[in-house]
Amino acid sequence: MNKSHLIFLDTETTGMGKEDRVCQVAYTYQGEEYEALFKPPIPITIDAMVVTNITNKMVAECESFVLSSMHKNLEDIFSSDAILVAHNASFDREMLKRENLTVKRNIDTFKIAHHLDTENVVPKKSLQYLRYYYDLNVDDAIAHSALGDVRVLEKLFDRFFEKMLTTIGDDEKVLEKMIEISSRPILFDRFTFGKYIGRKVSEVSLSDQGYIGWMLNQKIMTRENGGENDENWIYTLDHYLVHS
Repeated sequence: MNKSHLIFLDTETTGMGKEDRVCQVAYTYQGEEYEALFKPPIPITIDAMVVTNITNKMVAECESFVLSSMHKNLEDIFSSDAILVAHNASFDREMLKRENLTVKRNIDTFKIAHHLDTENVVPKKSLQYLRYYYDLNVDDAIAHSALGDVRVLEKLFDRFFEKMLTTIGDDEKVLEKMIEISSRPILFDRFTFGKYIGRKVSEVSLSDQGYIGWMLNQKIMTRENGGENDENWIYTLDHYLVHS
């Protein structure tokens, strides 16, 4: 497989809200790794520090991302129609958009993981969980550091690519299928939270439509108030509210 038009990327940010911005970016492109810290226009939240271990002191003397050479390089890469590969790609795309970078096409390994797990046997689909679930051999990859996550991301992509290649049989068609899968929301099979955790969403929709409607409203309100845009659960809940 020729990876020359794929860019494996991860961002670390000041938080998860609608005003939050990038404070670290790492990517691999055409066999070269890049990573840098940046001073964001707003402070890093404590919740974000807990996850990333990046503090406001660490970035106080760093340059702004939008004025950096990395930003210019990424601008050139994305304008060449490169394909972004990321885990939960919608989040990274949104963060890049806030920094005036537009991504035309992407492959989301989070969505690919759900697509390939047809029997729903993998309990969680986070990047680090999949790293250990599939026993990926990744050197020097500290969890929740941008470059560490990129190294895991590339190994996970390789595993998924090879699995899909066995049935599709053509490199370009595999990439096309990955892009197509990544372009649509996930229809979740089971609840991973709440009072019905572990239950099939289809079953709950038949017995407790009120809960489905209430949870959908909560997800939409969170999104509209600047919180997480949980597009996959919004799509799933709306689907079963309509089709139950």
